[in-house]
Amino acid sequence: MPSKLAISSMSLGRCFAGHSLHSKLDAAQRYGYLGIELFYEDLVDVAENLSNEPPSPEGPFVEAQIAAARHILLMCQARGLEVVCLQPFMHYDGLNDRTEHVRRLEKLALWIELAHELQTDIIQIPANFLPADQVSDNLDLIVSDLCKVADIGARALPPIRFAYESLCWSTRVDLWERCWDVVQRVDRPNFGICLDTFNILGRIYADPTSPSGRTPNAKEAVMKSIANMVSRVDVSKVFYVQVVDAERLSKPLLPGHPYYNPEQPARMSWSRNCRLFYGETEYGAYLPVKEVARAFFHGIGFEGWVSLELFNRRMSEEGPEVPEELAMRGAISWAKLVRDLKIPVEGPLVTTPRVSASL
Repeated sequence: MPSKLAISSMSLGRCFAGHSLHSKLDAAQRYGYLGIELFYEDLVDVAENLSNEPPSPEGPFVEAQIAAARHILLMCQARGLEVVCLQPFMHYDGLNDRTEHVRRLEKLALWIELAHELQTDIIQIPANFLPADQVSDNLDLIVSDLCKVADIGARALPPIRFAYESLCWSTRVDLWERCWDVVQRVDRPNFGICLDTFNILGRIYADPTSPSGRTPNAKEAVMKSIANMVSRVDVSKVFYVQVVDAERLSKPLLPGHPYYNPEQPARMSWSRNCRLFYGETEYGAYLPVKEVARAFFHGIGFEGWVSLELFNRRMSEEGPEVPEELAMRGAISWAKLVRDLKIPVEGPLVTTPRVSASL
């Protein structure tokens, strides 16, 4: 199966900056994307716009969210787009507050219904990144929690799969190796991993608090990680991959830096502001993404959805040109990645806009 291009809906502009899902799907269609990771924030925005109910602090009513999911599916189908997954089902695994754990499980029932309406079979779960006092360091508990969601998803009709992803600032599971260990221990056919070049390299190669932007022995760490990946990972458990780069900062991300946030780990602040598409050296891209992506496509033999999950300060800027610019930049980066690594792909490489749908 050839690789297929997708992008996170949020990566084409944040809804709070005035970027509607309609405009973002139009941009995705114009530049040859075949799928989207639907960011829950965008579904909520559509639900609020469709609903006649007054806004609630707890978000739109269930009925409004289901109606939004149905509407989004129609918008995607009109543009030839598939919904790759619904994401992120956050702050679930390893919670010390077991009452909140139960509430999150109750929320999962709605997410499964939304996934069914969107005609996707994947819900993405990022490894918990709440403060350390809220997340257990007991890996047995984390595994047990994830077994629960996998079993609930397996009983759904149709069944739901879960893609677990380590973030480079996650509290307990911040390396792909530990994420893979969790996936193996969960040991359910519908529970797999999402491999992300940024989150892999953001943990072992990059250090935004360092003047060099790199960790000690960064290159050696990457070589070791790639060798482990190729020798250990069963590609059938890789449900999809994400490929993006990031910006090397001119100054360390420490107090006084414009991106510094005392309430966030430095890597999280850097991630939220500074991810870039593959090969964007003109913006300061510096991670060895090609080497890790080569391991994805030629080392473990991944085929399937490749998503460009970007977080960048540009997404929060207003203006109708933002989704168009980001979609174009992503498409250009995809064409470069395909050429650089000789990846078989579905669909043409599109770097100039096409006519879009109207629904």
